[in-house]
Amino acid sequence: MKHNDDWKSLRDEIVAFRDARDWAQFHTPKNLAAGISIEAAELLEHFLWCTDDGARALIRNKVRRKQIAEELADVVNYALLLANAMEIDLPAEIRRKIRINARKYPVRKSKGIAKKYTEL
Repeated sequence: MKHNDDWKSLRDEIVAFRDARDWAQFHTPKNLAAGISIEAAELLEHFLWCTDDGARALIRNKVRRKQIAEELADVVNYALLLANAMEIDLPAEIRRKIRINARKYPVRKSKGIAKKYTEL
């Protein structure tokens, strides 16, 4: 499948980047999970104290949008490295999670409603 090839290509690129720097020794599942959290916090920092309108304005600003995109890329890079370290087929897991969420949030109960599945 083409999509899986894209994921594999991305994973291979980030692993090659890591390996060229001999960083695999630091990329334990615990450290990668921490990295995801830290990078996600750095992503969130861009939106701190913003209203929703302010956040929309931020992403229209080319410089800020680029900074935000770089933080998002960091989150995804760590996620790819964690999936690689744990031998998780990330595209398959994402698709499986979509199916799980479809059962938890059926359209007839959840459309237009921002409640947790336990409250539907």
